[in-house]
Amino acid sequence: MRKTRRKFDGSFKAKVVIEALKERETLQQLALKFELHPNQISIWKQEFLQNSALIFEEKVQKEIPETDVSELYAKIGKLEMEKEFLKKNLKRFGL
Repeated sequence: MRKTRRKFDGSFKAKVVIEALKERETLQQLALKFELHPNQISIWKQEFLQNSALIFEEKVQKEIPETDVSELYAKIGKLEMEKEFLKKNLKRFGL
């Protein structure tokens, strides 16, 4: 019988990594506590430390080109007109 692969959300991983960074318990103790392999905790800790600088970098918003916005508004207008047309015709034919 094959075991299913467990998936962990970000909040669980963060909790485990923070506990590992506190160094109050060994990796082996944390592995038993969270039912993980010690190597998994080490991998998550390494990923956290490598990517932690990204938290403090400025977030650059990507602007949508004005042409895309105008095209989207045109599409919305067209769909609204089609919707109204269909509503009127459905009422007319009693559907």
